Amino acid sequence: MIKLIASDVDGTLIQDSTPNLYKEMVETIHELKKKGILFCAASGRQYFSLRNVFREVADEIAYIAENGAHIRYQNKNISVTPMKKEYIEGILAMLRPYYGECETVISTAGGSLIESRNREFIDLLTYGYHNHFKLVDDVLKEKEEIIKIAVYRRESIRKLGEGSFIPAWENKVKACMAGEEWVDFMDASVDKGNGLKVLEDYLGIRKEETMAFGDNNNDIGMMLAAGTSYAVDTAVDEVKKAADHVCPGWRDKGVYRIIKQKIFEGID
Repeated sequence: MIKLIASDVDGTLIQDSTPNLYKEMVETIHELKKKGILFCAASGRQYFSLRNVFREVADEIAYIAENGAHIRYQNKNISVTPMKKEYIEGILAMLRPYYGECETVISTAGGSLIESRNREFIDLLTYGYHNHFKLVDDVLKEKEEIIKIAVYRRESIRKLGEGSFIPAWENKVKACMAGEEWVDFMDASVDKGNGLKVLEDYLGIRKEETMAFGDNNNDIGMMLAAGTSYAVDTAVDEVKKAADHVCPGWRDKGVYRIIKQKIFEGID
């Protein structure tokens, strides 16, 4: 019996960078709770951004935020994983020459730190992601504990990400594509799959009682940590290979459809 359902958000459950969850999914989460099944939003987004997306059911779900660097349930931090200072400094030294072409978001458990003054990017964080953030001149002078560095390039960062950014750091930190426009850097131990295992252990839920949905490279660990996994049909090939099944994407409300079929209708 499934007791925990974890889903990626951007590109899997809803369109990238958008702030709203469709009503059928809101109703489904309510119904899952009545059946004793917990829904978990698992994303590279920050906790506050996720809470906004799921605002109608915000206190009914669990959160694997920042790709697993920040895990939260029932208004309590279950796990927060900081990055090493020397790695933060090195990654920012690599990224800062690309400012103008790329933008960065530096995450803490309490919100984000932003060096950019690009109005379009700030509006994206404000109205698209609904992030909580503070504008600063130099994040390295701030005293807050950093848990993730994300770099954004409008339309696509894949060439830079897979060609330069990720290879430069993948042997020291967890570095991965987190959507077509984002590359994320976290502590080497951070992964949505590890985050799902932490939540499973905390709740006393077995792998076989967990279902997961995803679309991008940062979801592969979660596919492997769940007893049943689905890659949406727009997922990258690596995720499809890691998943047990392929289902419709966000345009066709695939996550909702699978939950309805498998959980409420009992269709194999």
